[in-house]
Amino acid sequence: MDLILWRHAEAEPGEVDLQRALTARGQKQARKMGGWLDRHLPDKVRILCSPAVRTVQTAEALGRKFKVMPELAPDAVPAALLSAAHWPNAREPVLIIGHQPTLGQLAALLIAGSELPWSIRKGSVWWISQHEDGDGSGNFLRAVMTPELVSK
Repeated sequence: MDLILWRHAEAEPGEVDLQRALTARGQKQARKMGGWLDRHLPDKVRILCSPAVRTVQTAEALGRKFKVMPELAPDAVPAALLSAAHWPNAREPVLIIGHQPTLGQLAALLIAGSELPWSIRKGSVWWISQHEDGDGSGNFLRAVMTPELVSK
């Protein structure tokens, strides 16, 4: 199974966290990363998104159908994201569009085995894959991409 973690792009500051929108720079980041993802994601992928305005705007930049899930809100814990993704038993890849620190903690849990305070930059993607071989099963980091690395 593949689990792709996409942190929302740069957002405006604001009092009401769920209502914060993307900045102009954030909109550009989301479009660049959305284009990269669209070229690399398989046709069948479940896309799950936090209900925050900034994550919905980030998801819209991909141009594919997605599902808003309240359990992916900014205060979510890694276990909630794993449950929503049906990790590790989902039949298709899952893309989660969410927030720090949860995404970084989840990446650390899947790769290092514990919820460490790893940071995922705004607008960036971490693509984690699960594999099984003769030595057992495990997870590995397939790709890390930032909007700055995406060419037009």
